[in-house]
Amino acid sequence: MDNLSDTLKKLKITAADRTEGSLEGCLDCLLQALAQNNAETSEKIQGSGILQLFANLLTPQASCTAKVADIIAEVAKNEFMRIPCVDAGLISPLVQLLNSKDQEVLLQTGRALGNICYDSHEGRSAVDQAGGAQIVIDHLRSLCGRTDPASEKLMTVFCGMLMNYSNENDSLQAQLISMGVIPTLVKLLGIHCHNAALTEMCLVAFGNLAELESSKEQFASTNIAEELVKLFKKQIEHDKREMIFEVLAPLAENDAIKLQLVEAGLVECLLEIVQQKVDSNKEDDVAELKTASDLMVLLLLGDGNCIHMVDNGIVEKLMDLLDRHVEDGNVTVQHAALSALRNLAIPVVNKAKMLSAGVTETVLKFLKSEMPPVQFKLLGTLRMLIDAQAEAAEQLGKNAKLVERLVEWCEAKDHAGVMGESNRLLSALIRHSKSKDVIKTIVQSGGIKHLVTMATSEHVIMQNEALVALALIAALELGPAEKDLASAQLVQILHRLLADERSAPEIKYNSMVLICALMGSESLYKEVQDLAFLDVVSKLRSHENKSVAQQASLTEQRLTVES
Repeated sequence: MDNLSDTLKKLKITAADRTEGSLEGCLDCLLQALAQNNAETSEKIQGSGILQLFANLLTPQASCTAKVADIIAEVAKNEFMRIPCVDAGLISPLVQLLNSKDQEVLLQTGRALGNICYDSHEGRSAVDQAGGAQIVIDHLRSLCGRTDPASEKLMTVFCGMLMNYSNENDSLQAQLISMGVIPTLVKLLGIHCHNAALTEMCLVAFGNLAELESSKEQFASTNIAEELVKLFKKQIEHDKREMIFEVLAPLAENDAIKLQLVEAGLVECLLEIVQQKVDSNKEDDVAELKTASDLMVLLLLGDGNCIHMVDNGIVEKLMDLLDRHVEDGNVTVQHAALSALRNLAIPVVNKAKMLSAGVTETVLKFLKSEMPPVQFKLLGTLRMLIDAQAEAAEQLGKNAKLVERLVEWCEAKDHAGVMGESNRLLSALIRHSKSKDVIKTIVQSGGIKHLVTMATSEHVIMQNEALVALALIAALELGPAEKDLASAQLVQILHRLLADERSAPEIKYNSMVLICALMGSESLYKEVQDLAFLDVVSKLRSHENKSVAQQASLTEQRLTVES
C-alpha cells in the first residue's frame, strides 16, 4: 500500500497541472488498488483529500473523465464514502456529465450516482437538487428502442441508479412517477424482455413504485398486465417468478389493472402453477403454491372480473381442481379454490350459471373436512350461491346431512369464523327459501336454538339475519318449532333487545315483528304477557326512527287486543 500513498501524492500534483498522460497512469493505479482492496483503498483516498480534486477533473472534454467517474463509483460502494463524496461537491459535476454524448462517460457517471444514492439520504438529496433524475429518465426514453449490448448495459445502470435514488422514499418515488417513468419502464420491459439484467432492474423498480397509490393510474394506462403475464409464462426459475409476484400483488389491488391481468390470462397461469406444485413438498414450491393461490383469489374479486371469468369457463377449471383434492387434499388448494368460487358467486348474474354448472355438488363434497379454513370457505361459498336463489336455498335446506353438519359447526367455539358462518348459512337457508320443508329440517336437526343465540350476536348484521329467519319460522311453521323457541328463551331475549337502548333500530323493528308472529302460540304468548312487553313497546312509539315508531304502535295494538 506504500505504492498507493505515492500514487495519491503524484495524483495531487498531476491533477493540479493537468498532465494528462501521468494523470491517466495514476488513475489506472487507483482503479487497480480498488479492485484488490476496495475498503482500505477508499479510506486512503478519503484521508488524502483527493476527492475534492476530482470535482475539477469531471469535465466533459477531459479524456480521463470516465476513469474518474469509475473511481467514484468504486469508492461509493462503501457506505462511509457516500457523504464524503457529497461533501466534496462531486454531485453537481456528475449530473452535468449526464449530458455527455460519450457512452462510457454516461455508464460510469450512472454507476457513480447510483452508488452514492444507495441508502444515503444526503446522496439522494444532492442528486434531487441537481436535477439528475429527469436527465436519466430522458436518456432511458431515447435509448429505449436500441437493442445493442452497450445500450442495454447503460439502460440497466440507469434503471439501477433510479432505483437506488428512490428506494423506500415515497416523495422521490412520487417525483419519478410525475416525470413519467412508468410508461418508459413498461416499454423497456416489452422491448428488452430477453435481457435478464435489465428485466430484473425493471421488475425491482416496478415493485418499489407499485406500492404507491399514485402509480396505479399510470400503470393502468400502459400494457403492464400483458407484459408481466407474457414474462411470467416464460419464467421457470422460482426466484424470477417470485420477483414478478412481488409486482403483481400490489398492482392486482387496483380494479382496472386487476381486470387487465385477468384478460391477459393470469388466472389460468396461476391455476397451472397450483396444479404443478400441489403435490410437492419442496419449500420453494409450497411457498409458490401459497402465493399463486392468494393472488388468484385476489384477482377474482370485483364484479367485472368475476363475470368475465365465469363466462370464460374458470368455474369448471376450479371444480376440476377441487374434485382432484377431495380425499386428503392439499388444504392450501382447497382453501384457495373455495375462496375463488365464493368471490365468483358474489355478482348476481353469476349465481344461476354457477348453480347450473354444479358448484354446490362439488362444494358439498368437502362437508366432511375437519380443517376450519376449508369449512369456513365452504360455508361462505354456499351462502353466496343461495343469496336470492329460492330454489337452490330450498334444495340445500332440505339436505339433512348439510343441516346436521351446520348445527354441529354452530357449536365450534374454538373457531369463531366457522361458528359465525354456520349460523349465517342456517339463517340464509330459511330467509331465501321461505320454505316450510326447510324449517322442518332445521327444527328436526336441532338448529332453532342456534338461531336464537345468533339474535344476541355482537354483530348487528347477524342479529338481524337471525330475527328475520325466526320471524319466518314463526309465520310459516310455528307449531313444530314452539318447544325449541321456548327452551332457547326467545321471548326473554326479545324483551332484552327491546329494552336495551343500544339495540339498533332494525333490531328493535324486527324484534317487534317477531313478537307479533309468536302470538300464534299459546305457550309463547303467555310468556310475552308475563314479561310486560306493553311497557317496553309503548315507549318505542316515540322512537326517532319512523319505522320503529310505527311498528311499536302496531305491536301495542296487537298486545292490547290479545290481552
